[in-house]
Amino acid sequence: MSDGRTASRILAILAAVLVVVAVGGLLVTVILNAFVLNNFKAYGEVRIPGESTVYLPAGEVSVNFHTQVIGSTSGTGLPLPPLRLSVTPPAGVADPTVIESFGATTTVNSDAYRRVWLMRVPAEGGYRIAVDGQVNGFIDPRLAFGDDASVDWPLWLFAGMALAGVELAVLAWWLRRRHGHASVADLGDPYIPSDEGVQLEQLKTIAALRDSGALTDAEFAAEKRRILSRR
Repeated sequence: MSDGRTASRILAILAAVLVVVAVGGLLVTVILNAFVLNNFKAYGEVRIPGESTVYLPAGEVSVNFHTQVIGSTSGTGLPLPPLRLSVTPPAGVADPTVIESFGATTTVNSDAYRRVWLMRVPAEGGYRIAVDGQVNGFIDPRLAFGDDASVDWPLWLFAGMALAGVELAVLAWWLRRRHGHASVADLGDPYIPSDEGVQLEQLKTIAALRDSGALTDAEFAAEKRRILSRR
């Protein structure tokens, strides 16, 4: 009995610890990915429409639509206008590979950006970037070239921890409920008075009524005979 109560309490504590650690880990991972690991304009920006030379390292480069916003973009995200991108590599270098890869919107104060492409750069150097698009209505629109070093595996890890915490909490609740039912069952059947006990209580009641004057002696005698006749 006490073992079940102890197990339920331990599981509840473990569930609470897992959920708190998971929620904290998720928040820290999201913040690190958004503001530390992902420098969305590390290598420079090109105004839209516009043309400029951007020095890019070899490897993968994120290409992000960057604009100023008024209010919040939460819920709907940053809408992406139709954009046209042209990349001219340095002499003797192959063209970079550009892959469409839409990302989530990140907003810091009035700055909002969203990944549009991933560019695989074959060699470091100055790349001539030309960009155009239907950007009427956007405030200071730019194309930003950055380093996306964000990691996703901690998100899955902490999400799994949160799910495990919820499952442990359900198990603790089930053990506590089961323990409660067992405690009630251990009490046995409720007491059911016998016929003699009922009659004795009735006789005590009419005697008290007679002593208080609510019943006459004749009425008391008649009620007493009626009660005793039920045997």
